[in-house]
Amino acid sequence: RAMLELIGEGSLSPTAQQVAERADVGVRTVFRHFSDMETLFATMNEQLTAEVDSLFVEKVQSGSFSERVESLIERRVAIFGKLAPYQRSSTLQRWRSAFLQQEHERTTRVLRRDLRRWLPEVETAPSEVSDALEMILSFEAWNRLRIEQRLSLRRTTAVMRLTILELLKEHVRPH
Repeated sequence: RAMLELIGEGSLSPTAQQVAERADVGVRTVFRHFSDMETLFATMNEQLTAEVDSLFVEKVQSGSFSERVESLIERRVAIFGKLAPYQRSSTLQRWRSAFLQQEHERTTRVLRRDLRRWLPEVETAPSEVSDALEMILSFEAWNRLRIEQRLSLRRTTAVMRLTILELLKEHVRPH
């Protein structure tokens, strides 16, 4: 919980000492519960995954094409909004963590599968289109719009919507 709080408050790479201080325990106690930082990352990831798993769909979605596009964007914005500090922290620390590298690969697969469940039409589109959609609907694109370009959440959502709809208009035939 201490690690989640620290990252959630913006400390993207908290040390074991900071975690211990937040938890009001000694550093040894932290490592008695978690044998190493990888174990701490894994435990933290379990809690975060439990919070957002319900935002991913389990089967191909029904509804009009435009309704499905809107719902997909809404879900991604909700997921990224919840996970933003933790994703940023993971990106910062991934180079030294096998667990975080594997988790990033798993997350990429989950997002890809989720995209195809919302928009199965993507399967018949040119591969460049599905690649572009994955990029537009990625945390990295969302984060760039929010942080580097300093767009509001509303404007970020509008940019994502416009980009996706323009791309789909050209290359995807709605079912």
